[in-house]
Amino acid sequence: VQLQASGGGLVQAGGSLRLSCVASGRTFSNYFMAWFRQAPGKEREFVAAVNWSGGSAYYADSVQGRFTISRITAKNVLYLLMNKLKPEDTAVYYCAAGRPQSPRTPMYDYWGQGTLVTVSS
Repeated sequence: VQLQASGGGLVQAGGSLRLSCVASGRTFSNYFMAWFRQAPGKEREFVAAVNWSGGSAYYADSVQGRFTISRITAKNVLYLLMNKLKPEDTAVYYCAAGRPQSPRTPMYDYWGQGTLVTVSS
């Protein structure tokens, strides 16, 4: 099982990026999928999650209204569209898949390797 995240890079504050995560090795059709991030010197934190159908999404307060999570379940693909980026969004972003009791907790079974997002002021 592998989760491959991509799409990170350097962007100016106020700009946008779209992260992608491609899952392979099994079907994730009945799994939650999520994005977490970890800034230098800080703990990994929840960003957004989506249920198996894509019909329910969950966001951290810090990204609500700026980020949009989506998935194409049939293709095992997860996206995170990030708008109005701020310097404090700078972090390594990780995609995850699993069946946590709460989608906001890091209790996911599978994790990607991370993609770096740097937002300059």
